[in-house]
Amino acid sequence: MSKFKDIIKARFLRKRGTEAEKILWRELRNNNLGIKFRRQHPIGSFVVDFYAPKYKLAIELDGSVHESKDAKEYDEMRAKVLMDMDIILMRFWNSEIENNLSDVLIKIKEKIISLETKAPLQ
Repeated sequence: MSKFKDIIKARFLRKRGTEAEKILWRELRNNNLGIKFRRQHPIGSFVVDFYAPKYKLAIELDGSVHESKDAKEYDEMRAKVLMDMDIILMRFWNSEIENNLSDVLIKIKEKIISLETKAPLQ
């Protein structure tokens, strides 16, 4: 996919985000967790829900559509491609965001802390 098409796709996805994406974005935006996140950010031929470029940390939110066998296989392939790009991927169910946001934020904060304390790459 061309860079221009990636940007158009990301803009489209931003406009029609799920309720869970909107809820989590309110918590991640404006450096609320101490780092900058981008929403619906293109990486290669994919668009991730949230991305913190400083730590190459991607966060994906999954709804019921991700429960099918085909979707699970696609998600696994996509995760492998992102990992091959040294991107760290965290996944949460929409229901976790909607019903247990504080626990999700704790997990994200813990991941950020672990990445901050990790030895810098030489």
